[in-house]
Amino acid sequence: MSGSSSAGWWFVFRGRELLVRHEGEALRLPAGVDPAELGMEPLRLLELEAVGGCACRAAEVSAGWEPPAGMEFRGLRATWGLLDEPFFRMAGRAVQLVDWDRTHRFCGACGTPTRPRAEERARECPACGLLAYPRLSPAVIMRVDDGDRLLLGRSPGLAPGMYSTLAGFVEPGESLEEAVARELREEVGIEVRNVRYFGSQPWPFPNSLMVGFTAEYAGGALTVDRTELEDAQWFEPHALPEIPSKISIARQLIDAFLAERGAGGG
Repeated sequence: MSGSSSAGWWFVFRGRELLVRHEGEALRLPAGVDPAELGMEPLRLLELEAVGGCACRAAEVSAGWEPPAGMEFRGLRATWGLLDEPFFRMAGRAVQLVDWDRTHRFCGACGTPTRPRAEERARECPACGLLAYPRLSPAVIMRVDDGDRLLLGRSPGLAPGMYSTLAGFVEPGESLEEAVARELREEVGIEVRNVRYFGSQPWPFPNSLMVGFTAEYAGGALTVDRTELEDAQWFEPHALPEIPSKISIARQLIDAFLAERGAGGG
């Protein structure tokens, strides 16, 4: 992690794009500068946790602000593999906090302007006392096996030809395991058993926590809900379609399936 300074690192966003500069093939963040040195008049500033012992701050600039020479704005997905991993993870946290700060300037109960709460990460209404914390949307993502077959689906938002594991948001009043079973029942008409926790991943697109599970096919004809998916099929290890990049827990689930069957991950 080169370029550190006592002035720390800046995560500067224009919308959801991050300000970066090139160092060879890698990307780096602005470091050791005051926002005024970049000609920046931030719409908001937020303190973040330290990375590598150096302070981190997030800022948002107006849509018309142009980056200094040698810098550019990039979407977070386009920085994966080019930013050092700790900075990529912090950038995901930062963009969610900037979004939250922008969208909670007024109380949702009475409309009064809110203010930052000193004791914790929250915005407080001085009129009615309502507290607004950073929003997080839990979602389940699940790998379904049927022997040596793997269930993958294609949603409209994926790149052409790409398939992935199925996923969906958790509804109020249900457990994560119940959400797995419901989503699969609704989207592809099947039942599962042996639902087991696999791992989790913060996913700042826009503010999800992806909770991964594995499950075994227990019955039901594959019936695709076309309002949710374009397609869903069973695939064997040697005949997988295009799958997501290693940035995602979906890929981790698929690679684990391949490894368990001696096919290896790609």
